[in-house]
Amino acid sequence: MSSTLAGAFGVAALFVAVLALVFAIQALRARTVPSDQAATSPLPEPEPQPEPEVKPGTVRSELRKLSKDLTAARGELRGVLQHLAIVRYDAFGDTGGKLSWSVALLDDNGDGVILTSINSRADARTYAKEIKSFTSEAKLSPEEEEALETLRKEAGPTVT
Repeated sequence: MSSTLAGAFGVAALFVAVLALVFAIQALRARTVPSDQAATSPLPEPEPQPEPEVKPGTVRSELRKLSKDLTAARGELRGVLQHLAIVRYDAFGDTGGKLSWSVALLDDNGDGVILTSINSRADARTYAKEIKSFTSEAKLSPEEEEALETLRKEAGPTVT
């Protein structure tokens, strides 16, 4: 879970850095345009020219690098177990307190694992079942199905 949190913070920091660069560029452009020229009629738009090759170390080249890094980070995050649903229940009538639980941990593709712990007064049993595209080859309990269904609904129509 800490690697997921670190990844999320990394993406957030990258996003903030890109925003800061955009604002810095806008401020720089506003300072370089004379105010009397901005107040007059707008200049005719120049004909589009092919973009010159970006020089290393310029703001534009750094923005392109950040954009590529952000795209790569988003791609890596798709495979991180970042979606969680937990269902607590009383597996046996005599234990009380809903000590048993099933937790689904999935990535953006619906791949991951369901962990289940069934607790009684005498012992506890733990099970792990692999999930691929929101389905399991192993038979799921109603509580495991509930945890999986919760994440399937959160994923929305984009994930099948």
